[in-house]
Amino acid sequence: MSGIEPPLAGTSETTVTPTRSYLVCATPRSGSTLLCETLLATGVAGRPREYFEALKETGQPRRPREYFWGLRSPEVIRLLPHDANIDLLSARSETWSREDYRRHLDWALREGTTPNGVFASKMMWGYFNDFLELARGIPRFGGMGDGSLLNAAFPGLHYVFISRSDKVRQAVSLWRALQTWVWRKEAGAPADEPLPSQRSVYSFDAIDHLLGQLRRHEDSWRGFFFRIGQRPLSILYEDVAGDLAGPVGRVLTEIGVEPPADWAISARSPSRQSDELSESWVQNYLEDVSSRR
Repeated sequence: MSGIEPPLAGTSETTVTPTRSYLVCATPRSGSTLLCETLLATGVAGRPREYFEALKETGQPRRPREYFWGLRSPEVIRLLPHDANIDLLSARSETWSREDYRRHLDWALREGTTPNGVFASKMMWGYFNDFLELARGIPRFGGMGDGSLLNAAFPGLHYVFISRSDKVRQAVSLWRALQTWVWRKEAGAPADEPLPSQRSVYSFDAIDHLLGQLRRHEDSWRGFFFRIGQRPLSILYEDVAGDLAGPVGRVLTEIGVEPPADWAISARSPSRQSDELSESWVQNYLEDVSSRR
C-alpha cells in the first residue's frame, strides 16, 4: 500500500471511454507510488491510483492492525496508531457500495482514464481478491474467471509487476509507515506529518511478520500471473530508485504510447524515505535473526 489517498473530488469534465488499460500490481513499499506518480505526470499514461483498495467488509482500506492478523503480540498492537485516528483520514468513497459496485467501477474508469483513452490503476494483493469478489457482484461479470473478468472490466489490459529485491528493507519501511501513517514525501518538500503522539519504535516481531506477509503476497502475484497465462512487464524497485526514466519509458512502450515532447521527470516527484533510522533497524533485524538461530 502506498498510503491512503483521499477520495478524488468530482469526475473528469469529459467522459473518455478507455481503449487500453494497465494495472500496476505491487506490494507495499515496493516503489509503486514513485512509479505511478511519475506515470501520472506524463498526462498520457492514465492516472494509476488505488481506486479499489476498499475492503469488502468495511468499504475502507486496511487499517494498521489488519496487517497483523494472526500475530499474537500485544506489544506490536500497542505500537500502532488507534483506528479512530486512521478513520479520520480514510472516509469511504461516496461511490462505493457492496450492493452496487458497478457505480464505483464506472467512477474509477472515469477518474483513471486520461484523454488519450488510457486507463491505469494500482493494485495491491492485500485487497485484490476483495476487488474480484465485489466485481463479480456486477451481473455482467458473474461467473467469470479472474483473467476473463479483468479483461472485460479493463479494455486492452496490460500488467505491470513491481517488486523489491531487498525484502528486509521493504518490511522495515512498511513497519515505519504503519506506525506513523506517513507513506510519502515530495522531493524538496517536508514529509507528511506523522499522526499525533506517534513515534517509530523498532520491533523484531512486527518486521518479521511483515516480511513473511510481503513474501507471500509477492508469491501470490506470481501465481496469479501463471494461472491466467500472462507475463507481466516486470520492474524492480531498485531500477525505479536508480533511474526512474528507464522504468517509466518501459511502461509507456508496453502500453504503446509516446510521452509528450516537453515532458521531463519533475523534481517534485515522491522521493525515497529510507534514512539512518531505517538502516539501523535493518541491521538490528539481521542481528536478531542471527542470534535466534
